[in-house]
Amino acid sequence: MPGPIQSIERAAAILRLLARGTGRLGVGEIAESLELAKGTAHGILRTLQGVGFVEQDRDTGKYQLGAALLHLGTSYLDVNELRSRAINWADALAARSGEAVRIGAPLEGRVLVVHHVFRPDDSLQSLDVGTLLPLHATALGKVLLAYDTTLKADAESYTRRTLVTQTAIKRACAKVREAGWAAENGEMISGEAGIAAPIRGHGGIVVGAIGVSGAVERICEPDGSPSPRLLGHVRDAARVLVRTCEGILLSEARAEVLS
Repeated sequence: MPGPIQSIERAAAILRLLARGTGRLGVGEIAESLELAKGTAHGILRTLQGVGFVEQDRDTGKYQLGAALLHLGTSYLDVNELRSRAINWADALAARSGEAVRIGAPLEGRVLVVHHVFRPDDSLQSLDVGTLLPLHATALGKVLLAYDTTLKADAESYTRRTLVTQTAIKRACAKVREAGWAAENGEMISGEAGIAAPIRGHGGIVVGAIGVSGAVERICEPDGSPSPRLLGHVRDAARVLVRTCEGILLSEARAEVLS
């Protein structure tokens, strides 16, 4: 069997060093700490910077862990764990709101429905777990799109209400970040609406979204705005889920980076 690849070992050592540090480190400091030639350390850092795993401060020239790596560090919170942490609160939200509840996570540029609670009545409903939804045409998707700059929305039109221009999508995302929630009104399916809020993990990173969906006349006010009652229930559920997910991420995500 071939032996370990030295460049990868050195890159991992640099990432561990930056993760343990309390601030940014310069090339010389990193090279000295790891007993590397300064040119070697600089080459590895430039490569890591190119893939987003480290960032360089423009003023000091020093390096720190990049956003892409920190986002990757939360990937252990897979869809099954997200579902298991949120299932009880999703059930409670369905009971309080009287509407169907879905929990979504990002997957390959779309929203994967990882949990779905039926509307608590006797109507015929189909299970959405495993369904992939568009980012730009759903409340769940808008939440994920607003808080994750690595996600890109397509411009497919589903109804006449679908946001199809990048300008409109960016404007909608800005509103989501400002308000802390997202809504849809006939943008994917005519006559259907939804409200969603972010599920945050360690460091405030959005790891998913939770929301209600149903007929426009139940989800929205006569003027088309989201029902304040339902919006309150969704935001309350999301706030509880933040506390549920954050404690796990705080210990395990950091352990993953440092291991």
